[in-house]
Amino acid sequence: MELTFLGTAAGMPSKERNVSAIMLNLLHEINELWLFDCGEATQHKILRTTLKPRKITNIFITHLHGDHIFGLPGLLSSRSFLDGEEPVTIYGPPGIKKFVATSLSVSRTHLTYPIHYVEIEQEGKILENERFIVETKKLDHNITSFGFRITEKDQIGELLVDKLINMGIKPGPIYRKIKEQEKTVLEDGTVIYRKDVVGPPKKGKVITIFGDTKYNENFIPFIKGSDVLVHEATFDHSKKDLAKQYHHATAHEAATLAKKASVKQLILTHISSRYQLTVKDTLLKEATDVFDNTKIAYDLFTYKIK
Repeated sequence: MELTFLGTAAGMPSKERNVSAIMLNLLHEINELWLFDCGEATQHKILRTTLKPRKITNIFITHLHGDHIFGLPGLLSSRSFLDGEEPVTIYGPPGIKKFVATSLSVSRTHLTYPIHYVEIEQEGKILENERFIVETKKLDHNITSFGFRITEKDQIGELLVDKLINMGIKPGPIYRKIKEQEKTVLEDGTVIYRKDVVGPPKKGKVITIFGDTKYNENFIPFIKGSDVLVHEATFDHSKKDLAKQYHHATAHEAATLAKKASVKQLILTHISSRYQLTVKDTLLKEATDVFDNTKIAYDLFTYKIK
C-alpha cells in the first residue's frame, strides 16, 4: 500500500510542483489504483511513474476547484487509448457529474468503458468492499470540500506453518484452503479449524486524505489514530490570517491537528508557490516543532504505508 503524490501545489502549478493529485496504490491488496483529485496535467505525471491508468477504478474528488479537477477529462480520455475497459466510479461533490459529462460531450470524447458517479450529499460511508471502507467528512472551505478516511479491514493472521508441519500436513495447495476456510476437512477425515493454525489478526491500516480546509478541531474524531494523515499546508503560520481568509491551513495548524488526533504520520501537501523547494524547510520546521513525524510531499514522492 503506497501513496504517490502526482501534484503538490496550491492553486496553480509552479516550476517545481504540479497541482493536486494523489494516487493510492492498492495493487498488492486488490489489484486497483485509487486516485484522489486530478488537477491539470495529472496524466503527464503518471507517465513518469510505473502506474497504469487502466488500473484506476475509483476517483475521489475532494472539491470542485479547478486545481483539483481540470485534469479529469484528459485522463479519462487517455485511459481509453491505454486499454482501459473496466468501469470507473467517480466520487465527488454535487456538480462533478455535470463537469465530466459536459467536458466529454462537448469534446465528443468516446470512452471504451462506463463511468459511474456518486455525488456526495452528506457525510458517512460511501464505499465498502471485502477489504476497505471509505468514509467522508465535510471540511471547512469556501466551497463544499470533503476529507476521505480509508480504513483497511483487519486481515487474517499468518498461517502457523511449523504447527501444520508438526501435525503432519505438508506444504501445498492445502495450506491456502486452510487459510481461506474456517474449517477444512482433509482426505483422511481430519478436521482443521483455521483459528487453531493462524496467528493473531493483522490490524488494518487507516489513511485519511483531506481536501482544502481551514483548521477545525471538530475533525479530530474523524482522523483519530490514522496511520497517515495527508493535510494541506498552503501557508506558514506567520500568514495564519491570510490562511483563514482564504479558507486554508498553515503547516503549524496541520501539525497541531495531527498531534491532537494521535496520528502516526503527517504528510503536508498543497503548498503555495511562494514556498519554492529551497525554502520548504520553513514549513517543515514549523510543523515538526509541533509534531515530529511530519513530511512535506513533493511531486512523485512515494510513501509506503508499512
